[in-house]
Amino acid sequence: MSAVAAIARALPIPAGAGLARTLIERNARAFRHGWVTLVSGVFEPIFYLFSLGVGLGALIGDVDAGGGRMVEYAAYVAPAMMAAAAMNGAVFDSTFNLFFKLKYAKLYDSVLATPLGPRDVAVGEIGWALLRGLLYSTTFLVVAAATGVVHSWWALLALPAASLIGLAFAAVGMSVTTYLRSWQDFDYIQLALLPMFLFSATFYPLSTYDESIRWIVQATPLYHGVAMIRDLMLGDVAWGILAHVAYLAVMGLIGVLFAARRIERLLLR
Repeated sequence: MSAVAAIARALPIPAGAGLARTLIERNARAFRHGWVTLVSGVFEPIFYLFSLGVGLGALIGDVDAGGGRMVEYAAYVAPAMMAAAAMNGAVFDSTFNLFFKLKYAKLYDSVLATPLGPRDVAVGEIGWALLRGLLYSTTFLVVAAATGVVHSWWALLALPAASLIGLAFAAVGMSVTTYLRSWQDFDYIQLALLPMFLFSATFYPLSTYDESIRWIVQATPLYHGVAMIRDLMLGDVAWGILAHVAYLAVMGLIGVLFAARRIERLLLR
């Protein structure tokens, strides 16, 4: 876990928010002996890639990736699994783990006895959740490249793209968590994540949806993450990708600001 701590120290956190880096390092050190739990989420998207992308792909054959471009099914599914990995890693840490620290461990009571303030807590926890999502995405990209489903060097930009996905979902996840009252409330989070995972053009093209509901799919944040990473991994990069970047960047910025305000209100009440 010393490598993760080193990455945390190297994060380009703006001046004035440097204290948040110490909280990221604290989380990295806390997982030093529980690293198995940290990396457990790496395997889920890889299992999906091999079971659906490779196994089912042998029956499906090539699919239309947009604009009439036909690619093998595994190459179509792989970017979606990478986007989902970034989402899941960020959401898990900014919801379940944050809720435990906030409601049961009372971790932030002791944190506030240090120079860190509530806004540093928000930025630090979102940064750590982003790192976890990036860990999942990076590992998946290496496996995807090894299996030959990465078609372009543009895929290297899929890593900062995955970071943007992690930022957006971590910020919103933290905001939502500040309203949760008990563990039962997490059912609502799963109720939102599961349909988004299944119906964000992850397993089949957007064109298969009826036009009356296609706009709903295009309005979901995971769809924009999937479309962005799919364009990069397939090398089909055009100006339209900026719309996906803008959507997730605005979502992340609003989420960070709202989460910081909510955490400040909860910790200082």
